[in-house]
Amino acid sequence: MKMKKFINKPENIVAELLEGFALSHPSQIRLTGSHLVARAVPKAKGKVGVVTLGGSGHEPGLSGFVGDGMLDVSVAGEIFAAPGAPRCLEAIRLANYGAGILFIVLNHAGDVLSANLTMEMAKREGLNVKMTLTHEDISGGTNPEDRRGLVGFLPVYKVAGAAAEEGQPLNACFEIAERMGRNMRTLAVAVRTATHPSTGQPIFDLGDDEMEIGMGQHGEAGTGRMPLKSADETAEIMLDMLLKDLAVKAGEELLVIINGAGATTLMELFILFRRVDQILKARGIKLARGKVGEFITTQEQAGFQLMIARMDAELIRLWDAPSNAPYFVSR
Repeated sequence: MKMKKFINKPENIVAELLEGFALSHPSQIRLTGSHLVARAVPKAKGKVGVVTLGGSGHEPGLSGFVGDGMLDVSVAGEIFAAPGAPRCLEAIRLANYGAGILFIVLNHAGDVLSANLTMEMAKREGLNVKMTLTHEDISGGTNPEDRRGLVGFLPVYKVAGAAAEEGQPLNACFEIAERMGRNMRTLAVAVRTATHPSTGQPIFDLGDDEMEIGMGQHGEAGTGRMPLKSADETAEIMLDMLLKDLAVKAGEELLVIINGAGATTLMELFILFRRVDQILKARGIKLARGKVGEFITTQEQAGFQLMIARMDAELIRLWDAPSNAPYFVSR
């Protein structure tokens, strides 16, 4: 598969994409330091700062969620690669408004390694930082530590960011992030690969008539390949696995997110969302809130991630709170 992308020199991709991103959202974000995406107007002193890190190439994730009511700073790594700990420490210093910093990390080996080193460095400086991992991909097995972080970062950013915006203390923001994390599950499916923008090579192989449920963010193997299914069949297979893993019961309220992987049309995503709602209603489960779109992608990969999360009154209130991040504006 020959790569066809509008890029210049591969070594300049991250700098140029971040420059364009900042120029297109000047009232919301700014570039500072070493590829740090920060709020255009910093949060008021005395509030908790919220920081994340992650590789580039997954736009709008993760820097698209910097803004009032969500993140304060995002550390953008190279394509599909975690940024180093010194740059993460720079971000934590920048987001230190005097009430501590919540560090939200997706469970991928490189991200966790950088984050752990960052925490050690922050401790030596006497910075008050708490780190929470998102690991809601059920294809990783039964051990939460083996599960990858996928689109579940979004509700964690949203509810923890809203709590920080309200002025809640660091321990409360951390507890809210952890509670959100415990109550969410994600499963991904892929039907077509993507090319790596730095090398031009496909990141995995998949037959024309195949799909793979459980595919990771970077093409990591899933639970097994199978013949391509219809939208309804795919939604039924994936939702059944998620509801079982989260042990959802009739009468409970769920947040549902369908995240396009990069080349799956909104037409397809809306058809899938409609079937998810039908299944939930048939089981007596309430769709409390829903979101459909592209929140974290893998270039031109085709497929989607289906995420469900058990919600309570406080989590719903924080999900509904105002935010003005470039890719999550709510009022």
